[in-house]
Amino acid sequence: MTLRVVVTCETFVDVKGIIESAGDIEVEILDPFTEHEPYVEALKDADGALVATWPLTGRDVMEACPKLKVVSRMGVGVDSIDLDAATDLGVLACNVPGVNTVEVADHAMAMLLAILRRIPETVQASRDGKWSDDPALMREFQETVDRIGGKTVGILGFGNIGRAFAQRVRGFGPKRIIAFDPYGYQSQADLYGVQLVELDELLAESDIISIHSPHTAATDHIINAETLSKMKSTAILLNCARGKIVDQVALHAALRDGQIAFAGIDVTEVEPVSAEDPILGLDNCYVTPHLAGYSPTFLEECGQKQAENVSFALTGRAPHGLTNPDVIKTIAVQRAAGGGRWEGIPDFSTSLPF
Repeated sequence: MTLRVVVTCETFVDVKGIIESAGDIEVEILDPFTEHEPYVEALKDADGALVATWPLTGRDVMEACPKLKVVSRMGVGVDSIDLDAATDLGVLACNVPGVNTVEVADHAMAMLLAILRRIPETVQASRDGKWSDDPALMREFQETVDRIGGKTVGILGFGNIGRAFAQRVRGFGPKRIIAFDPYGYQSQADLYGVQLVELDELLAESDIISIHSPHTAATDHIINAETLSKMKSTAILLNCARGKIVDQVALHAALRDGQIAFAGIDVTEVEPVSAEDPILGLDNCYVTPHLAGYSPTFLEECGQKQAENVSFALTGRAPHGLTNPDVIKTIAVQRAAGGGRWEGIPDFSTSLPF
């Protein structure tokens, strides 16, 4: 039985070679889709798919693809895949956990240091000749650049990236590092010199808040007009996670009105952000174009693991990242009833670490 895998996203390694070397599998590489209908048509006879953040892989897509067994998405997030539908239908929803932890934590630190040390403005001022010509501006820079030492740093979401950020920021001597994560354990946070607190304490006490939470129903707009009002007027907010965690309209108002001091965001609610979006016109907001997770190493390792998720699942091995583990129960029921989508595919569930 020859299996079929469709690649609908941009890749940077030989995913075709990786997947086809695993067994009797044919791979078709297509240009990334921008429309829903052709995307569904491309997947309708596929056993596996490598997908991007768009189009969304919703229930309608998976119901229209009766052979589909595994969907592997680039990066850590899987918010473009309907996990409940995938679980109900017996489809593995896979990601590549940890593949860009270093990059995102580094980017958040770089953003924070650029804000505190006023790197963009001072570089531009030097280029404009103001170092020699505008001593008053130089004095203003000297009086306003700042340090992390002695400040309270808050981390919203204490998973792999949140912990990596804690490791980095700890070296700069903050007074205190606190984190909010309802799924975290203080015994683990102790290893990083971090105290877990409730959200309201994080908002009220932090001089710097860095967001490293996934986007879920619970975190959608968790930073909004109300929560922004609980932050210090001198606070800095960083978001290198997902745009929809922050209410962007409320953030714009808070920055415009001086409710908080500064923001550095790598993600926006709608991407790419419109050139006319007022958030881009604020002097106290740095916006980078969703590149926190990228590096040549990431692109190589991500593509390889994304491809291996599919090849492993279709040949009886555990994928690198399974984001809907309850699907194992659905697949067991399907196998007991005759196989369903998984007929003829080796059972990989015994090799999973849960």
